[in-house]
Amino acid sequence: MPELSERVLRWVTGAAGGDVRVAAVTGLREDANPWLLRFEPAGRVEAAVLRLGDPTDPDHCRRFATEVAALRVAGDHRLPAARLVATDLDGAAAGALAVLTTVLPGHSRIPAVASTERLRGLGAVAAALQSVPLAPGPALPPRTRSIADVDFAAQRREKGTTALLAAAEELLDRLPVPESPTVFVHGDLWFGNTLWSGDHCTGLVDWDCAGAGPPGIDLGAARFDAALMFGPAAAELVLEGWQRATGRRADQVAYWDVVAASGTLADMAFCVPALHDRGRRDLDAGLLGHRRDAFLGAALHRLEGQASKRPGSA
Repeated sequence: MPELSERVLRWVTGAAGGDVRVAAVTGLREDANPWLLRFEPAGRVEAAVLRLGDPTDPDHCRRFATEVAALRVAGDHRLPAARLVATDLDGAAAGALAVLTTVLPGHSRIPAVASTERLRGLGAVAAALQSVPLAPGPALPPRTRSIADVDFAAQRREKGTTALLAAAEELLDRLPVPESPTVFVHGDLWFGNTLWSGDHCTGLVDWDCAGAGPPGIDLGAARFDAALMFGPAAAELVLEGWQRATGRRADQVAYWDVVAASGTLADMAFCVPALHDRGRRDLDAGLLGHRRDAFLGAALHRLEGQASKRPGSA
């Protein structure tokens, strides 16, 4: 069983309630943090998920505060997310940043082939998020793209880019962010952050990029991920699921597709380990790059056509 400090274990068992002990610990991300804990005898919770962080790291502190705030919003609106059991956001009690949550059913393994129901289901999950109006705040700040704390453009300037990514970046720099309602966004919506039982999505995890922003952030991210995992037709089924759930057509799809695909590096090898960890060992940097470029190229073509029709365009 992986080692957790005695201080962390005391905090966990106190939060779990009753005379319990941690009987089993399983790493959920590459056999490490966060941890699935099982208790004996079962107290008020039989199992829980524990996420730990470094209280001296400002980035960890910010991410944990966002995760907790997002889980509270999700709970208030009955969105598919774990419920909070206990939190320590300064490490005073546990000796580390700590968030203990309930365990959701399902798994995050990504199949090699996705059913129509699963793809539409991902779109419906994005639609559920956008149904929650949300004003930005310190823990849930304004967002204009997924994984907003990673500057992919700066990394591309350092590591190299492609003509297609450069063209997308240049166009986005020229265009204003489309006007839209400000809603609750997950901020990193992809299949690896969803849990499934059959073709039913049982929950979303990893809320540390959440915030308030346009609905297109999560819809674009979900469409882009579907295209990466399964090809371009999958993205259209995600859109179909979103539109069925909302009862309306999505706005500015091309813009948010370009934004989503721009959240990558020229070499897609950076995301391969996470995909292999979710069971997609058939995906490599070459195939992912080909699918990214096909998705981005199509979206960029549509967006350039729309931009040329804007009043005052050259």
